[in-house]
Amino acid sequence: MSLKPWYKVVTPREDLRDGKPLDASEFAVHLDQIRIGEGAQDYVDPKRFLDRTYMTRNLGALAAEVMRRLSGEATETSAVFNLATQFGGGKTHALTLLYHLVTNGPKADRWTGVPQLLDKASVSTVPKSLCAVLVGTEFDSITGRGGNDGTPLRKTPWGEIAWQLGAGISLARGKANFELVAEHDAKGQAPGGEVIRKILPNDYPSLILLDEVMNLVSRSRKSGLGAQFYNFLQNLSEVARSTQKVVLAVSIPASELEMTVEDQSDYERFKKMLDRLGKAMVMSAESETSEIIRRRLFEWDERAVTAEGKVILNKDAQEACKAHADWVIDNRQLLPNWFNIDGAREQFADTYPFHPTVVSVFERKWQQLPRFQQTRGVLRLLALWVSRAYQQGFKGAHKDSLIGLGTAPLEDDLFRAAVFEQLGESKLEGAVTTDICGKKDSHAVRMDAEATDTIKNARLHRQVATSIFFESNGGQAKGEATLPEVRLAVGQPGLDIGNVETVIEALAEGCYYLNIEGNRYRFGIRENLNKRFADRRATIQPADLQEQIRTVIQKEFASAAGIERALFPEKTSEVPDRPVVTLVVLSHEHSLKDEAATMQFVARMVREYGSSARTFKSALIFCVPESPDSLQEDSRRLLAWEAIDDERLNLDDSQRQQLQENIKRARRDLREAAWRTYKNLALLGKDNAIRRVDLGLITSSAATDIVGLITNRLRQEGDLETGISAHFLARNWPPAFTEWSTKSVRDAFYASPQFPRITSPDVLKDTISSGVANGVFAYVGKGSGGTYKPFVYNHAMMKADVEFSDDVFIVTKEVAEAYAAKGTLPVVEKQEEQKKEDEENGPADSGKPKPSSAAENFRGFTWSGEIPGQKWMNFYTRVLAKFSAATGMKLTVRVEIAPEGGVSKQKIEETKKALAELGLQQELDLGGSE
Repeated sequence: MSLKPWYKVVTPREDLRDGKPLDASEFAVHLDQIRIGEGAQDYVDPKRFLDRTYMTRNLGALAAEVMRRLSGEATETSAVFNLATQFGGGKTHALTLLYHLVTNGPKADRWTGVPQLLDKASVSTVPKSLCAVLVGTEFDSITGRGGNDGTPLRKTPWGEIAWQLGAGISLARGKANFELVAEHDAKGQAPGGEVIRKILPNDYPSLILLDEVMNLVSRSRKSGLGAQFYNFLQNLSEVARSTQKVVLAVSIPASELEMTVEDQSDYERFKKMLDRLGKAMVMSAESETSEIIRRRLFEWDERAVTAEGKVILNKDAQEACKAHADWVIDNRQLLPNWFNIDGAREQFADTYPFHPTVVSVFERKWQQLPRFQQTRGVLRLLALWVSRAYQQGFKGAHKDSLIGLGTAPLEDDLFRAAVFEQLGESKLEGAVTTDICGKKDSHAVRMDAEATDTIKNARLHRQVATSIFFESNGGQAKGEATLPEVRLAVGQPGLDIGNVETVIEALAEGCYYLNIEGNRYRFGIRENLNKRFADRRATIQPADLQEQIRTVIQKEFASAAGIERALFPEKTSEVPDRPVVTLVVLSHEHSLKDEAATMQFVARMVREYGSSARTFKSALIFCVPESPDSLQEDSRRLLAWEAIDDERLNLDDSQRQQLQENIKRARRDLREAAWRTYKNLALLGKDNAIRRVDLGLITSSAATDIVGLITNRLRQEGDLETGISAHFLARNWPPAFTEWSTKSVRDAFYASPQFPRITSPDVLKDTISSGVANGVFAYVGKGSGGTYKPFVYNHAMMKADVEFSDDVFIVTKEVAEAYAAKGTLPVVEKQEEQKKEDEENGPADSGKPKPSSAAENFRGFTWSGEIPGQKWMNFYTRVLAKFSAATGMKLTVRVEIAPEGGVSKQKIEETKKALAELGLQQELDLGGSE
């Protein structure tokens, strides 16, 4: 259902429709002018005044209690009222209401709202009373009043009040009443209670209204009249409390910015005294303020206003309120808890055509501002607001169903000036025009223009920024807008609430003056850290980024017992070929983002070790990054924040705390990014192919370190064992061996994928010692004369005594028992050895000499043959290394190099240089040039 724009449902006043809102002074009441019948008719004419006045709860309570007291009812009534709210807060309006009621008496009984007041006061008619009015901004104690108009000259408040109370009866009574305090007036000395009782006519109810008291006190301080006025007010209050049908109502403004130190001291004295002797009254409250605003800014058909003065909304307005309330209810978990969700429809109806936050922001936050005029100031701002919004609406710019907080016309110079006047300063001009609106390139305006259609059409960047501005610049001790408050302010039917966070993130990155602490936001005059962050982030160098990423990965992959690490290898020779489980941590540049290339890289690492084939393929476990994106982004963020910290900027406490929190958060995010990124393992499967293991979503809370998490997961899945049964060795005994060297046993667990990986070679020491003790096999060494020395079988053996060597073996149970029975090598073994020798040397009658027995020594041997390049290292380790420590070994090498395309002169020179460095002759037999 399409909702009607608000400006087609309600009608603003004529001056607002014409784009000519009146000045704020229009909303100010001058009580002294009303007393003498001058000023705007809306205030001077009592009936018109009542027609335009919405009787708020507190205003009605004040009027009812005053009428009840003046009617002679002393029960549950006060004689003294202190209207000590902010200036512009409706105090003078309340005094004017009292003035019109009591000076007209029964004539006012049927005026708008008065029947309800009479009912509340439990009186039958408005008591006609004498009324004395003194306005501090008007009364001058030097020139005084009267003296040349047939009335006595009055130079003090008590003289003026005495005169007015008597003159309300007759001119002669006024003169007589003044004579009672004439000497006090002449000497400027406050009368005591006994004299005050005499100036209060006992045959008439009396109402005394004092407005703008502090102005009179401040001007009269040096003359001493200010102090005397305090004494008079105290004495008058005491007399009123003990006298029938007398009421004193006093208004004291609370604009601290307009007070001197002496003013503030006097203000506190007057307030404490009046609060002690009387009753403090606040003149307006939340939903009632909106009713005041509606009555003052819009034109309403008399039939659309109830007897109580409340506006009755038409069908279109009610539909808009229902639609907005439904949106609020649907998103209730994400909105501020101070907003009554269950009563949402009523709240929207109470403030229509305004969104509830438009009115409530002034009451929740702005009313604490020293310069803020609670009613008058709000009326002024909203008059300008309505006028501008009405003009823009009919020009086709917007079709808002409500006047929302985010639609405030901050681009309008006049409106901005009125806002800054209420704030008490204009330093935020730069923040508003730079980040929100007022310039063509204002950040929020630009972001809306570049956004998706949904956000662009809703002007969401600007609405969010404007809402934050109003919510965060009130008079509260720590101005801020919370995320729930922003959601509520800009929420409307059809809005995806998730877009609010999207917009805030964009504003946070682009705005210069938006300060953020968690989910709290504030526009201030200082450039924010986020702007500095964006600048620093753009200057991070690739080398620094690379170093940061590697540093955090090295830290997270701390070494663990029994597990070796190989970090960021680029060559196969950088991964050791040793019989120990090695966790190979690939660089973030070798990630599954390019899966094919990375897995080929892993396969090559498994197959090769430098120029040789790798022996211990099964020992390698690769940790492969998923994608480098989050690591790079989080590293860049951390480097940017740390760069700001290093600059030692002049930051305030809040910014410094925010900076440290951002650094802490960036470090935490980077660590978590490392854990999330390195969640893939690759290892050699039993089918001799590379197998992938996905650890799933892992976080730093899952284990003390990532290496521990990986080893635990591999143990759980059977890819890494902490114990091997001796019977496992017996079952997997190589058929060709009766003697199995312990070194070969160990190597099998790191070289063959058919054997399980073990966390440490010590696991096998436990296995062998256990197998020997339980008679599964024997532990032996080769002695002379066909003996085993040592020979340990069916006997306890210390784990520490197990040695991994080519010269130490385990033998099967059968061989061990046969040897134990005869004390020599088993026949079967000798027969096997003889058979092997016969196959190598031919039959006995072949004419070849028989080889010597095992006990004989040969003078030596020579060998020549061609060795493939990939076996060079194996040839050295398996053959030459056995004799490298002995003298008498001579190695003659003939190298023939003839690659396709020939050898360059540069490589020839490099080869000669390398030979020279090794102390070898440098002559090369060159095959000629091509």
